[in-house]
Amino acid sequence: MNSNLKRLTTMAVLIAINIILTRFISIQTPIVRVGFTFLPIAVSAMLYGPWWAGGGAAIADVIGLALFPTAGFFPGFTLTAFLTGVVYGVAFYNKEIGWKRIIIANAIICLILNLGLDTLWLYMMTGQGYIALLIPRIIKCAIMLPVQVALTYVATGKRMVSLLSNTK
Repeated sequence: MNSNLKRLTTMAVLIAINIILTRFISIQTPIVRVGFTFLPIAVSAMLYGPWWAGGGAAIADVIGLALFPTAGFFPGFTLTAFLTGVVYGVAFYNKEIGWKRIIIANAIICLILNLGLDTLWLYMMTGQGYIALLIPRIIKCAIMLPVQVALTYVATGKRMVSLLSNTK
């Protein structure tokens, strides 16, 4: 199987996993979603880099919303999904992945993308007070950041790389 076909197939599987984790295995409230969507994005970033990971995350967001709508489409959330893949890709692609890179990447995603951009998108969509939207999201970030760091470490570890190395 040629490498482009392997890459597309692997990305399709990771996009499907992303959609399943987002739509079925997440806890969703109107202003907070707690889940593990970051895992397939981090793995795709490790394997294929920022543009593939960002594109895959954006595609998963659009397809997931089209197949399993929970609200109206808002392009800001798709932008955040894309940027999440880019951040992971810049941090992980063709690099030695250790705790420092994982902590920095997840902190950027949590603080800038999730707390900053996603809260802004919710504010624009709902008109609720920014601070009222931000407070529960800060609590979610404080709880989930260590979980994300630990699970990202496992998902991008040497064992995972060796398991997935045939998909490159």
